[in-house]
Amino acid sequence: MNFDFPWWGYVLVVLFLIFLRDIFQKTHTIQHNFPLVGHIRYFLESFGPELRQYIVANNREELPFNRQQRTWIYASSKTENNMQGFGTDQDIHEPGYVFIKPAMMPFRLDDKHPSFKKTSYCPSAKIVGPHRQKPYHPQSVVNISAMSYGSLSGAAITSLNLGAEMSGCYHNTGEGGFSSYHAKGGDVVLNIGTGYFGVRDENGNFSLEKLKTLTTNNPCIKMLELKLSQGAKPGKGGMLPGKKVTKEIADIRGVAIGKDVISPAYHTAFMDIPQMVDFIETMANATGLPVGLKSAVGKLDMWETLAQKMNETGKGPDFITIDGGEGGTGAAPRAFADHVSLPWVYAFSHIYKIFQKYGLEKKIVFIGSGKLGLPEKAIMAFAMGVDMINVAREAMMSIGCIQAQKCHTNTCPVGIATNNKWLESGLNPELKSVRFYNYLKTINKEILELSHACGYEHPSQFTMEDIEISMGDNNRTIPLSQAYGYQKTEVAFGGF
Repeated sequence: MNFDFPWWGYVLVVLFLIFLRDIFQKTHTIQHNFPLVGHIRYFLESFGPELRQYIVANNREELPFNRQQRTWIYASSKTENNMQGFGTDQDIHEPGYVFIKPAMMPFRLDDKHPSFKKTSYCPSAKIVGPHRQKPYHPQSVVNISAMSYGSLSGAAITSLNLGAEMSGCYHNTGEGGFSSYHAKGGDVVLNIGTGYFGVRDENGNFSLEKLKTLTTNNPCIKMLELKLSQGAKPGKGGMLPGKKVTKEIADIRGVAIGKDVISPAYHTAFMDIPQMVDFIETMANATGLPVGLKSAVGKLDMWETLAQKMNETGKGPDFITIDGGEGGTGAAPRAFADHVSLPWVYAFSHIYKIFQKYGLEKKIVFIGSGKLGLPEKAIMAFAMGVDMINVAREAMMSIGCIQAQKCHTNTCPVGIATNNKWLESGLNPELKSVRFYNYLKTINKEILELSHACGYEHPSQFTMEDIEISMGDNNRTIPLSQAYGYQKTEVAFGGF
C-alpha cells in the first residue's frame, strides 16, 4: 500500500512534540503557560540590542554609544561621508551640553607646517619620562587603550596593531600580556595587572627578570603601565574560565592549560604607596622605560599620599591614565559597571587638582580613557588637562563592532570579543587595520581642525575657558573652570 505523507504533516508532528515538551518541562514558565508561542519571546530577546539599534532607538537615544556616534566612527573608518546636514539634531539646551568657543581669527597654517600636508599629524606635546634611559615621545595624541588578547581575538589585536603601525599611535596590551599579535609593527605599552601575566613566576608572583627579558627581546615595547584598576570593575580582579585557556594563552600568560585563571583584586608586589613608588622605580631602572599608572578613581586619600611622596622624593610614575567609570570593553558585574568609580570628568578633575596642588602637573603626562574617542569629547578632555587620550570601544567599532553587547558571552557576532575560531575567521586584519587607521587619521585631523578654529596650533593649548557647558536652566552656561573648580596649568608648547 503506497501512502504519501504530506510535508506539512511532518511540520505538525514536530510542532506537536515541541508542544508536549513545553507543557511538561519545568524550567521556563512562559513556555509552559504558552506552548510554542512562548519561544517567540526568547527568540526576540536573543537579538534585542540589535533590534533596538536598527529599528526602535532614535539617532541620539541609545547607550553607551548612540547611532549618530557609531555612524561617525563607521563612516570615518571606511572613508565615507561623515558630515552632517541640515544642522544639529541635538537639544543644545540640555544640562551638560558642551560648547566649544571658536576664535574670531583662527590659527593659520603655512605650507611649511608639518600638519599642512599630513593633516592628521598631531604628536603629544609632552615627552614621557624625559629623565628615563629610554624616554618616549608618542606620535599621536589618540592611542589604543588596554584590551587583552583573550578578551579580544587574535585577528582583532592584529588589526589594531597593524593599524597602529600605519598611524603612528601606540597599542596598549591590556593585562593579558604581550602576544605575537602585538608584534606586528606598532609601538606597544605593556600593561601589568595584578596577575602579572607574561612577567610572573610559577607561583604567580612578579618576576623582574622576565620583565627585563621581555622588554629586551621586544624593543617595540615603549612604556610600562601598572594597572591598579579599570573603569568597568575597579577593585575587582578578573577571571578567565579554564575552557578558554588554550596552550597559546597559557604560554603568553604563564599559566596552566585548561585551568581557571583568577586575577586578584590587589597587587602582591607592593602593599602601600611608598612600596608602589619603589616598585615603579625598580621597573624603570631595570628596563630603562617610562612607567605609569592606570586607575579608576574613587576615594582620594591615597592619591594625596602619592602626590606627597612624589613631591618629597622626585620619584614616581611618569604618566597617569585615568579611566572613567563609564568605560569597559569586557565583562563586569552589573553593579560594578553601573555604580562603582567616578565618571571620567569627575575622576580626572579630582586627580588633576591633587597633583596641581603639589606642582607635579607639568612633570606628569596625563592620559584620559572613557568614551573620549569623538572629536568634541577629546577637545573637552584636552581643555581639562589631558595630554593624550586612549580609545577602546571606539577602536573596536572602527574594525567592525556593532555594539551587540555580547563581549561577555564569547559569541561576538563580528569576531572581535571572542576566541571562537569560526566567528574570528570572518574578521580580515588586512582590511580592518586600514579601517582603524582611517578612523585614527580622521579623529586626529578633526581634533587639529577644532584647535585651529579656536586659534590654537595644538590641542594641548586649550584652556578651561574655551569650553562652556549648559546648566539647563534659563539658557545659562558656565566655563569648565567654574564647573570643576580649577584652572588648567598652561602646557609648555613651542610648536611642532
